[in-house]
Amino acid sequence: MSDPADTILQFDAVNTYYGDLHVLKNVDYTIGRGEIVSLLGGNASGKSTTMKTIMGVVRPASGRVLFDGAEIQDMATSERVRRGIAPVLEARRLFPRMTIYENLEMGAYTRPKGTQFEEDLERVYELFPRLRERRNQIAGTLSGGEQQMVAIGRALMARPRLICMDEPSMGLSPLYVEQVFDIIQQINRQGTTIFMVEQNASMALSIAHRAYVLQTGQVVLSGTAAELRENPLIREAYLGEMQVATTA
Repeated sequence: MSDPADTILQFDAVNTYYGDLHVLKNVDYTIGRGEIVSLLGGNASGKSTTMKTIMGVVRPASGRVLFDGAEIQDMATSERVRRGIAPVLEARRLFPRMTIYENLEMGAYTRPKGTQFEEDLERVYELFPRLRERRNQIAGTLSGGEQQMVAIGRALMARPRLICMDEPSMGLSPLYVEQVFDIIQQINRQGTTIFMVEQNASMALSIAHRAYVLQTGQVVLSGTAAELRENPLIREAYLGEMQVATTA
């Protein structure tokens, strides 16, 4: 993605620390409008810190984070959401004692209810018919796959231009993994850009346009998903390992 006009999210030489621990080391990412971009890497590589940096939970010590051409590294999380970034958090992070409907409602907290709210709710229910049927069910009683549906639906209620997903397949059965990745593609085809951290490298590369590989806080590989699928280092170090690690 060389044209700035086609770039929706950019990391420019970002360095992030936890105390003295240097987590992200001079990292550059470029996410183009309308893309699905996957971020691959092992444990403690800096993947989740990347997502926290995008959402403002962690502030970089140096470098720039740009959304739609504007620097956001010093903005509050709520302002980032208002500008069009929505997270799907690791392990879902729903409000377990609230209903499905109430959780979806929380996704639209930055804007008043009205016609758009009802339109967005209908869109979520069309993507996930089961949520319409169970809209009054307490979220904490749902299966892992159903909770992930709610988490994605809640993000969509913010009318985002960019959704940042942190391990969307974590803890899901193979059937739900396939359903979730099908939905991610459908959301992308409807015009939403997706930046996705995912340990299931095989599934991630099967739907992504491009990918980055992060290792100990540094980008060590990047390219199209097709290129990375054929890269012998990726096939040995990530695809085989991740396929074995994926469980129901």
